Amino acid sequence: MGRLNRLLRPRSIAVIGGGVWCANVIEQCRKVGFQGDIWPVHPTKPEVGGLATYPSIETLPSAPDASFIGVNRNVTIEAVAALSAVGAGGAICFASGFREASAELLDGAALEQALLEAAGDMPIIGPNCYGLLNLLDGAALWPDQHGTTRCDSGVAIITQSSNIAINLTMQRRGLPVAYVVTAGNQAQTGLAEIGQALLEDSRVTALGLHIEGIGDLRAFEALARRATELGKPIVALKIGRSDQARAATISHTASLAGSDAGARALLRRLGIGQVDDLSAFLEALKLLHITGPLSSNRIASASCSGGEASLMADAAHTYQIDFPPLTPTQSDGLRAALGPKVALANPLDYHTYIWGDAAAMTATFTALLQGDLSLGIVVLDFPRTDRCDGAEWDLVIDSVEATMTATGRPMGILASLTDTMPEAVAQDLMARGIVPFSGMKEAMAAIDLAANLPAMTTDALFLEPPADKGSTLSEAEAKSALAQFGLRVPGADRAISPETAAAVADSVGFPVVLKGEGVAHKTEAGAVALGLSTASQVETAARAMPTDSFLVEEMLTAVLAELLVGVTHDPAHGYVLTLAAGGTLTEILKDSRSLLVPASRTHIRAALEQLRIAPLLAGYRGAAPADMNAVLDAIDAIQSYVMANPVAEIEVNPLMVMADRAVAADALIRTGGET
Repeated sequence: MGRLNRLLRPRSIAVIGGGVWCANVIEQCRKVGFQGDIWPVHPTKPEVGGLATYPSIETLPSAPDASFIGVNRNVTIEAVAALSAVGAGGAICFASGFREASAELLDGAALEQALLEAAGDMPIIGPNCYGLLNLLDGAALWPDQHGTTRCDSGVAIITQSSNIAINLTMQRRGLPVAYVVTAGNQAQTGLAEIGQALLEDSRVTALGLHIEGIGDLRAFEALARRATELGKPIVALKIGRSDQARAATISHTASLAGSDAGARALLRRLGIGQVDDLSAFLEALKLLHITGPLSSNRIASASCSGGEASLMADAAHTYQIDFPPLTPTQSDGLRAALGPKVALANPLDYHTYIWGDAAAMTATFTALLQGDLSLGIVVLDFPRTDRCDGAEWDLVIDSVEATMTATGRPMGILASLTDTMPEAVAQDLMARGIVPFSGMKEAMAAIDLAANLPAMTTDALFLEPPADKGSTLSEAEAKSALAQFGLRVPGADRAISPETAAAVADSVGFPVVLKGEGVAHKTEAGAVALGLSTASQVETAARAMPTDSFLVEEMLTAVLAELLVGVTHDPAHGYVLTLAAGGTLTEILKDSRSLLVPASRTHIRAALEQLRIAPLLAGYRGAAPADMNAVLDAIDAIQSYVMANPVAEIEVNPLMVMADRAVAADALIRTGGET
């Protein structure tokens, strides 16, 4: 664990302050069975939490491994300085009112800088955080109640929200939690550094991150790289989908590439699985704790109800989960176990003929799990223990366990409702190595994540920022700049009047496209005319446009598809490469995929194949297929320009895709953050 080892796995804890929060820390340490020394520090109170106090940090028996500082923000700085001076292992800073409150407190940023200077080389977590729970060794620098229990191995959870951390500790899903750490405002120590330290503990099986904002992208890359090396998966719940990374509205790309697009692209690039709610977060961690990443998305499901089988199929429909048809081997085995009356399928409704017959259920589940499958599921909602007898349900558990032994495949028991998976049952299933899924939707999200974890991209992100100020290039200037990096553009020339536009059109060659310069969103503004075939048509069209300068271009024909290719600088995630349906379809379809620069040709091709307009690129209804190498060359040219000339924004829309080439019909470049 390196720098954070003493703080995360302390053998001595100092509790600084005399309020209820500090007394709670002492109580929670007792509850989790902390075996080390606990030293309360207070200048006037004789005892805190039933323990005799020390009047100052300097009078402690030795430098504490970990400290909980539960005093106001000004005294927190003094305490941090004193702890650093005596060689303490690290501290939790509970107080708020630092940089996170800069909008409300004029001195917040200055006090945070003073806190960092006071800490020096000593690690601090926070400020404005609850602290940490180590349930492996029994340490609780935690000022409130929590619902966790000790475990021998489990998952680690880091969150920037202390209240969400408390809520997660109250889960009743049987998930063994090894660590809970709240990061607060990450003044010194960020999620990535904490996460890497936790993953180094051999008893931690997976890492869960609740993320409000990502600070150090290089540190996040290092975290993902180390997780890959250790073979320990990461699950992220990233909030902020409604925010836009940028306020600019001069391009379609800016509206498509919001902060959520950048965050999702970043997490995919780093090989981190993403979920959208807390329930799926816990279910995914539970599955990964037991099975690790699944070998494929091919699963089988069995239940004693046709309704449940249908619900399973429907629940998986929106995910990348496959219920493959039964093979002859599976069908023969199931027919032998179930007899002639049961319709065989996957998901399977095995009816109730074999209910209560452990041998028959084992034979059924074992037959179903033959073939190329990564996971078997038995749908089973457990009865209320206060009103019902669950003895027959225990036989199903025994049969699932016997099937796992016979087949060597992981299995889960899935309660369709979270209410019908009692905590005691979930804990028993976990102890047997059976995944106790709580809720169909949550289970499908977890399986989808575990089966489709992306491989980490090894190329480092491009993070060089654009200039603070810049300008917006004209279309002709943008095309010329991009053409120098290999982007193909139409033959064109400029004109400064309707009359000269007509003359230029003769030299370009009819038919032509006429565009008014200096106009954003030309189609909406009436500043573009297509397919003009005479000089007279060109002059007439020019006079109708709201501008005095024009671009005359060759008219591109035999176009198979129009793409948008854009790059925007997202300060939180790097440069977001957006691929979308282009032209007039951009706003209508909102059909886009996002990657981060630099993106490989393999990943770009895969993203293009996920677009709804992908069939047009493949050759739709007998049309010729697009020249995909030309498309990839065009996108590479745009990326190369960005990496050589960091800019705020580039958009090529449309990139006209044909059977033998890909040509940028329009281009925009904004060079800096302010114009």
